[in-house]
Amino acid sequence: MKVIFLKDVKGKGKKGEVKEVSTGYAQNFLLKNNVAVEATPGNLSKLQGQKDRQMKDAAAELAEAKELKEQVEKLTVELQAKTGEDGRLFGSITSKQIAQALEKQNKIKVDRRKMELPEPIRALGFTNIPIKLHPDVTATLKVHVTEE
Repeated sequence: MKVIFLKDVKGKGKKGEVKEVSTGYAQNFLLKNNVAVEATPGNLSKLQGQKDRQMKDAAAELAEAKELKEQVEKLTVELQAKTGEDGRLFGSITSKQIAQALEKQNKIKVDRRKMELPEPIRALGFTNIPIKLHPDVTATLKVHVTEE
């Protein structure tokens, strides 16, 4: 019997797959527990519609990320911090502070966890910070730290 898996089943199939399984297994376990549905023409067309919608959503998300990348790469975020000798900061500038400044200055909201800042900024001047907007799109934000 051909079934469409609604959930992942270890050793049998993943969500959205169409597979041939034994009739008893399908009727007694898969269908009974709502883990799969029978692969009728109506269910197959519904599955295809879901896949098409997912692809369309993914393409829209990618286009949105590319547009945001263009906006972010034109910007420079200005931050001020107290400094000591040799341009060293008292404390440091974290990704959270950069995200807040970006939102406050330019009305662009980016999650701080998407900023790939290996360690906080501890010196004055310009720093380029990569921001992972999408698995395929990475923007570079310029941050300028000045003396307070």
